[in-house]
Amino acid sequence: MSARLVYVTAPDLAEAERLARLAVERRLAACANILPAMRSLYWWRGKLEQADEVVLLFKTTEALAGELTRTLAEAHSYDCPCVVVLPIESGHPAFLQWIEEETGPLDLR
Repeated sequence: MSARLVYVTAPDLAEAERLARLAVERRLAACANILPAMRSLYWWRGKLEQADEVVLLFKTTEALAGELTRTLAEAHSYDCPCVVVLPIESGHPAFLQWIEEETGPLDLR
């Protein structure tokens, strides 16, 4: 199974929507979910910080996960954005097939 879930945080809804559109339009992800309200506590440069953030969940494939990670990191406003790739162990077969079909070049579908 080659499906992957990519977890990303963004500083606000506008950036989250921009990143989601970038990834989905380039077919690096079949889908992006935007969860608009999260509170984060984290260490940054030796100081405990807190911030309101937005969560993005991308559905992609193992083959595209690296390119998606690079694209999101380059387009992100953070110096060190959270972009984490997680394997999808199992799921509804038709949904997992849909991820495969909706990612990658149009001429390969």
